[in-house]
Amino acid sequence: MASTLISRQLALSLQKHLRLSAPGCRYVSKAAPKTQLELEYDGPLMKTEVPGPRSQALTKQLGDIQNVGAVNFFCNYEESRGNYLVDVDGNRMLDIYTQISSIPIGYNHPALLKLMTNPNNLSTFVNRPALGILPPENFPDRLTESLLSVAPSGMTRVQTMACGSCSNENAYKAMFIWYRNKERGHTAPSEEDLSSCMINQGPGCPDLSILSFMGGFHGRTFGCLATTHSKAIHKLDVPTFDWPIAPFPRLQYPLEEFTRENAQEEARCLEEVEDLIVKWRQKGKPVAGIVIEPIQAEGGDNHASPDFFRSLRNIARKHGCAFHVDEVQTGGGSTGKFWAHEHWGMDDPADIVSFSKKLLTGGYYHKKELQADKPYRIFNTWMGDPSKNLFLAEVLNVIRRENLLEEVTRSGKALLNGLYELQAQYPGILSRARGQGTFCAVDICDDVTRNSILLKARDKGVLLGGCGDLSIRFRPSLVFKDYHVHMFLNIFNDVLAQHK
Repeated sequence: MASTLISRQLALSLQKHLRLSAPGCRYVSKAAPKTQLELEYDGPLMKTEVPGPRSQALTKQLGDIQNVGAVNFFCNYEESRGNYLVDVDGNRMLDIYTQISSIPIGYNHPALLKLMTNPNNLSTFVNRPALGILPPENFPDRLTESLLSVAPSGMTRVQTMACGSCSNENAYKAMFIWYRNKERGHTAPSEEDLSSCMINQGPGCPDLSILSFMGGFHGRTFGCLATTHSKAIHKLDVPTFDWPIAPFPRLQYPLEEFTRENAQEEARCLEEVEDLIVKWRQKGKPVAGIVIEPIQAEGGDNHASPDFFRSLRNIARKHGCAFHVDEVQTGGGSTGKFWAHEHWGMDDPADIVSFSKKLLTGGYYHKKELQADKPYRIFNTWMGDPSKNLFLAEVLNVIRRENLLEEVTRSGKALLNGLYELQAQYPGILSRARGQGTFCAVDICDDVTRNSILLKARDKGVLLGGCGDLSIRFRPSLVFKDYHVHMFLNIFNDVLAQHK
């Protein structure tokens, strides 16, 4: 009875989202390479300032319960659709930030809504298991059809988690466990190991380290925070570890005009990595692993060449360090390939690849040798959520069926070319336009102007995000088409004209 009622309610919701709107809402774009019909809105529609009165009232209400300093506005997710986010005051915005790059195929995608109407899926949504001890019967199949179907090259094992930070936190633990087992010769821990770790002393709690990069962001949990170096407010007042921090290349743009300078910059950074590994070994704090993002996202959309990453991988091998590629923000297709590290052209790109955001669940892929040697060493209550694997499998079906990676490459090219043109038109405001796929960014002349541009764009119905000291980052969903690009560029041009 309850199952039938729920299914009927979900079916009504699905019908609402699938219903064809008036002709004005059926989008035909002259900018697109072929006619595209979208079951979504035909553009932004702004009714109030943002945040509007309803959002302001809700912010005040929530402020009596928790900190609301980061809240932008409150959303009406039921009315949001495709590339458009609707707020509680009825403002409809073209979303090019997508919940900090975590919406893979837009809001209320019909394929995902349809999953909710299938009564065979209700148990998965209602019963959240402690996966480490009591997984459901279909869990191996769910992993195979979702996460393992897009496993990075050379990897056949995946450990699910709930979010990006806990994915990295447990990946770090896996690297330390692997390293200590190598040192012991894979023998059992000693009695001294077991007793000393209980009072936070060596040898049970060894002085090992992880090398990270200035500008990197890997999360806000305790171990991850030691490798996060993007904003001071993330780290302020929190004790941390004495782990090495290497410089990340600061490339000059346009890339084709600074080939020699950029190669020298990358060589300098690689040399510093090797020096730090040697120095920390001499300090008695050997580097067990290196962690890096293919593109430093939160830190300012900082790029490096494939040669840089290939050389870094070789340095890790040379010094016996695990190599951890953090694809929490770059993974899932927004660079035009499912994994950003695929652009490096390597058969063996990493020992660990962590993920979350667009994959809807968290976790990390790893080589077999980085499998924890005993139960409960990599563990928590939920260790992920099977309902997210169900959604992910359907997201992957949509990506393949609609050739969305090719769409991202096409839209990304239009976006980057548009940014180049605007950069030439407004050289006093914009610089360093860069990107892969739709994973793009541009620098603004100063922080005050950047913040003003973000707010004015929002007032005109476009949601964008900042990153680093001066950058605006673009993080649309994978269903962001050419005509969305041109719509955005026209609005962005109007905003920039107000700052000229």
